[in-house]
Amino acid sequence: MDIYESLNSILVTLFNDILSIEEKALITEEFKDISVTDMHIIEAIGIRQPRTMTAISKSLGVTMGTLTVGINGLVKKGYVVRERGEKDRRVVYASLTLKGHRAFQHHTQFHKDMIDNITKGLSKEEASVLTKTCIKLEDYFGKWIPHN
Repeated sequence: MDIYESLNSILVTLFNDILSIEEKALITEEFKDISVTDMHIIEAIGIRQPRTMTAISKSLGVTMGTLTVGINGLVKKGYVVRERGEKDRRVVYASLTLKGHRAFQHHTQFHKDMIDNITKGLSKEEASVLTKTCIKLEDYFGKWIPHN
């Protein structure tokens, strides 16, 4: 197998495995009512101050309509609250409830464990090469994502 075939096989398997593993790890008994996509919306909202729907849709690379559908479901399930801006009522802010904060922390821990396991045993140089390689992947795939 040449380098092209090897890398292609590794990347396809890796992406599929990441999606599968993330789904199994994130959707526990406590969070069985949400999907990985919902969890990524929760992550995009974050635990700091409320974020505008526009900022969230841009950070996820999805349309406002797609985000609205996802947020509506998360509001119904008690993970997110939505509020209109005080100064400009056209602006809608989303923030996490206590339940949303727990889901966010659960997701954050999954990613921390993943990175800890991937980098365990790597030298600083190896970790640097891995990081540079992942940045190149991110740059390439970022070109394919529509930005609002």
